[in-house]
Amino acid sequence: MKNYKLDSEEKRILKDYEEGKYVSVDNLDEEIAKAREAARNTLLKTKNINIRLPFKDIQKLKEKAAENNLPYQTLISMLLRQYTNGDIRITL
Repeated sequence: MKNYKLDSEEKRILKDYEEGKYVSVDNLDEEIAKAREAARNTLLKTKNINIRLPFKDIQKLKEKAAENNLPYQTLISMLLRQYTNGDIRITL
């Protein structure tokens, strides 16, 4: 077994576990589903950012967004998401 360096909180949790202070819940599947949903909701939170873009680029983005009946910020968000998911590529 590996020797892990535990901080004080981790040591307390391990001690409590070894003393049998933790017990399984009857509705384990429901609790797991709740925890997964909470994690999913945390990851889906949005964060505002400030970014400087050339005026011409913003105008072009607004035009493209208008052609697709979208707010331009939604279009930018969609483009970033598709890029980070690997759905689109850019040439650097």
